[in-house]
Amino acid sequence: MEKSAAMNRDWLATARTLSEALPYLQRYDGATVVIKFGGHAMGDDEAMTRFARDIVLMKQCNVQPVIVHGGGPMINQMLDRLAIKSEFIGGKRVTDAATMEVVEMVLSGSVNKRIVQAINAQGGKAVGLSGKDANLMICRKSMGKGPGGEEIDLGLVGYPDEVNPQVLRTFLDSDFIPVVAPLGAGRAGETFNINGDTAAGAIAAGMKADRLLLLTDVAGVKDADGDVITALTSEQVRDLTGEGVIAGGMIPKTETALEAIAGGVRAVVILDGRAPHACLLELFTEHGAGSLIKG
Repeated sequence: MEKSAAMNRDWLATARTLSEALPYLQRYDGATVVIKFGGHAMGDDEAMTRFARDIVLMKQCNVQPVIVHGGGPMINQMLDRLAIKSEFIGGKRVTDAATMEVVEMVLSGSVNKRIVQAINAQGGKAVGLSGKDANLMICRKSMGKGPGGEEIDLGLVGYPDEVNPQVLRTFLDSDFIPVVAPLGAGRAGETFNINGDTAAGAIAAGMKADRLLLLTDVAGVKDADGDVITALTSEQVRDLTGEGVIAGGMIPKTETALEAIAGGVRAVVILDGRAPHACLLELFTEHGAGSLIKG
């Protein structure tokens, strides 16, 4: 009898949650949401399965997800196996021709297809592609900065100069979920390695997405006391960066957020991809998750 009563309470809680989600389901009906998937969750099978299930649920609720993924740790593992040395300058991987071959193999191959397979296993219809397909991202060469601010050649590292999202819109008009590897084409036929956050921001801006979700391994943007700031304006982000409160690895993410908003994205959320159902909490609950940045 006690077990039956407990089960009833669980089902009632589930029904209440679904009922409370209704306004948010209506709010995001038909909305395009670009999600940068990376960090801890990519290397954990259980987290990958949970993420894939959430993405399929979003699509089922008529939210239009576009997944852009990273894969740095997997690239590092393969480079080590092949005894190819690699270095980072200012958070960007110096990419020569040999490194680029491995980067493309890992990102467009094993990493991309693992995400595609996980989504398909949950009943979705995911399709893997890279920024080279249908000229999705046309890149210019990106330079790094040394300790003294001098420019450093990073090799085949690119910045999206032009985004042509027609191929993604074609998928979104169907039942398919696009999963994009952060590679781009150069105007002279080169292949460029693109930072995953940068690629996601450029695609979100190109599609004028309703939301860009940057999944990371921290809870969000924190204030001087270490508490997560749940909502910020672009101006507040610039002020906190100038004061040194936003620092280190958070700076590239907030810079991506500001560029995306300037490019027409309605809002960007930096949130902890390790938290179960982070995307669903952000979109479909009053509480939300992480730090929301608006213009």
